[in-house]
Amino acid sequence: MTLFRFLCSIKAIVAGALLLGCAGLVFSADAPASQTSEYALNPQAALRVSALSSYKLAAGDVISIRVLGEDEFTREKIRLTDAGTISFPAIGEIKVLGRTVGDLEAIIVTGLKGRILVNPKVSVQIEEYRPFYVNGMVDKPGGYPFQPGLTVRKAVSLAGGFKERASPSKIFVIREDDPSQRAQKVDLNTFIGPGDILTVEESFF
Repeated sequence: MTLFRFLCSIKAIVAGALLLGCAGLVFSADAPASQTSEYALNPQAALRVSALSSYKLAAGDVISIRVLGEDEFTREKIRLTDAGTISFPAIGEIKVLGRTVGDLEAIIVTGLKGRILVNPKVSVQIEEYRPFYVNGMVDKPGGYPFQPGLTVRKAVSLAGGFKERASPSKIFVIREDDPSQRAQKVDLNTFIGPGDILTVEESFF
């Protein structure tokens, strides 16, 4: 082997090692094995977490409020009403409707911190979601508690499944937050929100 070929071989080996090293660094930075979460492995779990974080509280929801180590501030299973407020010790009336769980936690922390507690740890949990509704050609029409990540397919399943004459291509939803209350055509993978009204129509063929 000539000196020139020998030097070229050395350069190729070094370049390959550097390339592998860089590839390892990119993998480590983008998706380190030690930090792989259940959400990366389970997109449905990530979807449920995302849906829960953006869930807006409204009449019919049941929540519990806990302050770590401070039992006198605990409020268990408060059912929200159309009044839109709850009464909380040392803070008074708090507007709840239209807020997320994170919003409510932040409001309570702000109200307690400093003058009542040094560093309050507040947890708000949804004990029961307000219902959504399924009408039409399903086995058990009616209202069912909402679940984060709920799709039309799951909603129909909770209602006992399609009747024999149901048309899976003729499903409509009226959204709770739609002022026009207009029925929109949806498919089985469309997401359903709390308070939505789902209607499965009959097939005539």
